[in-house]
Amino acid sequence: MDLKDGVKTSENKVSAEAESLGELVRDSKKSLVDRLESYEDIINLEVGDTRLQRAKTLEREFGIRQLYIKYEGDNPTGTQKDRIAFAQVYDALRREFEAVALATCGNYGVAMALAANLAGIKCKIYIPETYHTERVSEMEGLQAEIIRLPGSYEDVVTASSELAKKNGWYDANPGGSNTPLQISAYSQIALEIFEELGDAPEYCAVPVSNGTLFAGIYRGFVSLYKRGKTSRIPKMIAASSTRKNPIVQSFLHGLDYCKDLDPDSIKETKYNEPLINWHSFDGEEALYALKESKGEAFNISDKKLREMTAILAKKEGFRILPAATAGLIALLELDSKMNFEPGRYVAVLTAKN
Repeated sequence: MDLKDGVKTSENKVSAEAESLGELVRDSKKSLVDRLESYEDIINLEVGDTRLQRAKTLEREFGIRQLYIKYEGDNPTGTQKDRIAFAQVYDALRREFEAVALATCGNYGVAMALAANLAGIKCKIYIPETYHTERVSEMEGLQAEIIRLPGSYEDVVTASSELAKKNGWYDANPGGSNTPLQISAYSQIALEIFEELGDAPEYCAVPVSNGTLFAGIYRGFVSLYKRGKTSRIPKMIAASSTRKNPIVQSFLHGLDYCKDLDPDSIKETKYNEPLINWHSFDGEEALYALKESKGEAFNISDKKLREMTAILAKKEGFRILPAATAGLIALLELDSKMNFEPGRYVAVLTAKN
């Protein structure tokens, strides 16, 4: 299965200063405290603080007021995955693990490979044997070990978690004991949005797959609101590939739990693969966020993903991975139904193309 789950223009490079810090982190003769401090400096230099840009051309095109794009393509490997990759490698370094293990179909593997390489930690990446992503060569270039396993992505997550436990490796898969850490890393996106806007937006739209990113952003806004920093918690909009994501389907069917889909009903394409699964590992967290924020969920077709990618390139100068535009499409569709009052609306674009 030749999939396109990957950015094409990221060079997976960090600054010369970060490279120098990486040499210090990899020096096992130095104290763990010094190595951790250097790695934290790398994170502060390279990860997060992505741009929040007002999309005035899209505002005119679609008749919406104060539309903002949170562009996660500014991260080192071109996606939001760097946030959780570096956070977990820092944790693995702190706990003195020699290797990290994870399952991936593309972007997450590159992010983990880069983060682990800078820390001098071995990275073992498990990929379903029928999947072929263009980013494998990038992972290998970052010294990651690629292991093919039979089964679906969900099967490989389970298998790689079991292997990590058996071999004493750090398990960096979604849905496990590291979920709180991953959610905390993603919550920084909410903080960055607040710092730019001075308040929470009325709506925040996010593509969903496993649900970790969605839940993390929501938790970030909840924390800000409870601390008296914002006047509201935004209504969260979840968007994924049509009838191929358990979070969206469970919400639309009014379920109070995240129900798995029939694996045989899931068909991958080069446009939808980053969004789809039959089991969302952090689906319960994401569904909770949807319901508590009085949000909305949308199914988005491949055709709309392709079209929005072209629109963003032409109107705003962004080169975006098609799947990364799902939240923006959903936000604009909701506006066309509800005719939003003038306010502030944010769509998170998760990956460059």
